Amino acid sequence: MTSVPRERLHPLLRAAPYLLAVTLLFRLVWTFFTANGMNWVDLHVYVDGSASLVGGDLYRFVYADQTPDFPLPFTYPPFAAVVFFPLHFLPFTVVGIAWQVATIAALYVVVRISLRLVVGDRADLPSWRRAALLWTAVGIWTESMRTTMDYGQVNVFLVLGGMVAVRSSRSWLSGGIVGFVAGIKLTPAITGLYFLAQRRWKAAALSAVAFFATVAVSWLIASEQARQYFTEILGDANRIGPVASVWNQSLRGALSRIMGRDVGNGPLWLICAVVLLALAFLAWRALRRDDRLGTMLIVQFVGLLLSPISWSHHWVWVVPLFVWLLHGPYGTYLGTRIVAGYWLVTTLVGVPWILSFFQPSIWEVQRPALLAWLGTVDVVGSVLLFGWIAYVGRRTTGPVPADRSRRREPRPSS
Repeated sequence: MTSVPRERLHPLLRAAPYLLAVTLLFRLVWTFFTANGMNWVDLHVYVDGSASLVGGDLYRFVYADQTPDFPLPFTYPPFAAVVFFPLHFLPFTVVGIAWQVATIAALYVVVRISLRLVVGDRADLPSWRRAALLWTAVGIWTESMRTTMDYGQVNVFLVLGGMVAVRSSRSWLSGGIVGFVAGIKLTPAITGLYFLAQRRWKAAALSAVAFFATVAVSWLIASEQARQYFTEILGDANRIGPVASVWNQSLRGALSRIMGRDVGNGPLWLICAVVLLALAFLAWRALRRDDRLGTMLIVQFVGLLLSPISWSHHWVWVVPLFVWLLHGPYGTYLGTRIVAGYWLVTTLVGVPWILSFFQPSIWEVQRPALLAWLGTVDVVGSVLLFGWIAYVGRRTTGPVPADRSRRREPRPSS
């Protein structure tokens, strides 16, 4: 395998390690020298809440030290408390800093796997390794990653689990990982649809087995709290948070802001959900069978859209989306670059973050029409994504030409 001479690399690729270093420096400054840089409120819920497992108070726990307007309850399956329980023995600051480092490392691995799924073994070439550093530097500044790191969220680790499951050809590993992470937070369970779409029946079955194994472990350790979660708490969106907050970028959140009331799962939501599912199905049918990353992205975006609440930090999947759009099978098309540009601009700017300054309360549903429609940013982006894939995929049936495949590699400077 021949390496790419340093002087022939594109200037951006040559600068990638330095850009990432500067990004990490700014992130450290933000973390240690701003008033709210080390709040890590969700990490407090994970760590402090898991300590309540012993006393049987897991689902009565709330964290309100830095969120007095919305005391944060422990909303996850009891297995999550089992996993996080050892962390409460450590100093919280140590846990928080280690969590930040691990989050960035996990993002880099997500990017590396994304590139490997798109370009194969060429991902090990120096040019592609530097591309991974560059995408990591960009990814850190997307809104989903900024809020993930601000809150100390677990989302990037869940995405990493899904990516490893897609990358692996071992059914026991793929299914086991998905079942395990679904036991921590239910949203990754949507990955089972990916296995079905790829006809990986064994992996789909094993993911269900692994998930129920986490339920069994929870029942053995804390039977009453497991019973409470799966019979009373599961499905209660109001416990998770205000559906109509602009931070909620699900279909239900977008429709609720437009209508000025929580639409729930009523007829309006159902009609829009069917339309989205039909569009996603057409997009999936337009993809090549071997496009694992493209298929996974469609599945995960469907999950984010149909979930009652998908906070902006749940949308970490936009980082592998950038890799797939710009380096994948349709990366040379103008339409693909327009879709990628839409997502880059809206996530780097942080539209929900900006709009949050215009909502007097996270609980208030009604707002000016302009703000309500701007708050549909991720739903609109998903419609654009599904629609474009369905269109361009149907136009380009068959294998990708070899010359187009070569153009996906980072270009050397002239």
